[in-house]
Amino acid sequence: MTNQKENLLVVDGMALLFRAFFATAVSKQFMVNQHGVPTNGVQGFMKHLFAAIEQNNPTHTLICWDMGSKTFRNELYNGYKADRKAPPEEMRPQFDLAKEVAASFGFVNVGVPGFEADDCIGTVTVQMANTGISTTVLSGDKDLLQLVAPTNDVWILQKGYGNYKQYNELAFAEEWGITPTQFIDVKALMGDTSDGYPGVRGIGEKTALKLIQEYETIDGILAHIDQLKPGQQTKLKEDLEMLRLSRQLAEIHTSVPLEFDIGACVYQGINEDAIDVVERYGLKTLRRDILL
Repeated sequence: MTNQKENLLVVDGMALLFRAFFATAVSKQFMVNQHGVPTNGVQGFMKHLFAAIEQNNPTHTLICWDMGSKTFRNELYNGYKADRKAPPEEMRPQFDLAKEVAASFGFVNVGVPGFEADDCIGTVTVQMANTGISTTVLSGDKDLLQLVAPTNDVWILQKGYGNYKQYNELAFAEEWGITPTQFIDVKALMGDTSDGYPGVRGIGEKTALKLIQEYETIDGILAHIDQLKPGQQTKLKEDLEMLRLSRQLAEIHTSVPLEFDIGACVYQGINEDAIDVVERYGLKTLRRDILL
């Protein structure tokens, strides 16, 4: 019998928690426990986590989190994520609770102030690339597709539990017709309304993708700017400074000062701490779906 190849499942904690919260929040099913604390996001988050573990069968699991709303990107551009609404009142107590519950089940949580979870995820995948341990990123955020590599797959959450769009290098190339690194330039050109940076005004995803497929990079486009349509030339020249800035904002930082013990990331199964925390916080769905 051959040993299982080592694989680290790198989880975007915020993506799973937000998805789980809003899936039930629309019908006001906040699952308030005996202490008056909503638990819908936390319980859904853990269900997503275990569904992914069942399907991916990793040898190791690590959960990455945002640590506060301000990061180095806010210093680069004060409009970054400036229009995002504050999380709903029912969600606020669930951020810390999700980490506590995950830790009680034996999962390792990491995050670094000043950086986003995306940056921590990118750093982990790069660190692991030289160790012989492959990685799978689990998120709902397509920005992370730029991290697809020979040693790293990206799974994007779809509707429901245990349902993912899985990307390796081949699947990414077939869908997008570019490399994962070129995806950063596409994002820079088209901008990102949810993250609050505009890119080049008037250039959408379709045009951005076509330009990168043809000229390979932003620098390649600018080197052949006289070959573009007059309207495109004007747009690029007018927003050149914002294009450069958008490129910095779009790229995931992969050298975050992040340390973790890979040995601690091996999931050991349900333990007494997990049972205790499920009872203490009245996590009835977890008791039914995970513990039993």
